[in-house]
Amino acid sequence: MRAFFAVLILCAASALSPVSARAEDPIDTTRTMIEAQIKAFLKDDAETAYSFAAPGIRALYPDKNLFFAMVKKSYEPVYHPGNYAFGRSRSIDNGALIYHEVLISGRDGKDWTAIYQIIRQPDGYRINGVQIMPDADSKGI
Repeated sequence: MRAFFAVLILCAASALSPVSARAEDPIDTTRTMIEAQIKAFLKDDAETAYSFAAPGIRALYPDKNLFFAMVKKSYEPVYHPGNYAFGRSRSIDNGALIYHEVLISGRDGKDWTAIYQIIRQPDGYRINGVQIMPDADSKGI
């Protein structure tokens, strides 16, 4: 009878414990991170938005307020997008470097493409830069 209860307890414990047999997909992980940063921008949450910046970005903008001012001034479509959707993604060197294409409709009605460069750091992924370009090919609906 004791053996039966021991097996029952082991089965219940394994059913309730989270499965972490497979590592998280770097594409999904970094896409979630980009979305979290965009949500922080939309809430004017400089601290959270800055937390996703890679060391190189932090060296250029050592203060969250300087970083936030730069984003507001130079990256308006990313700072306050109307709508956005993910396009293509590319993982290089087994996830050490990841590129994400983000298609943005600005609040002014203009379309943009943002290319995010994300690098793996010892403590996780960080955004190393964003290049934005007007989407000249868009014909609208």
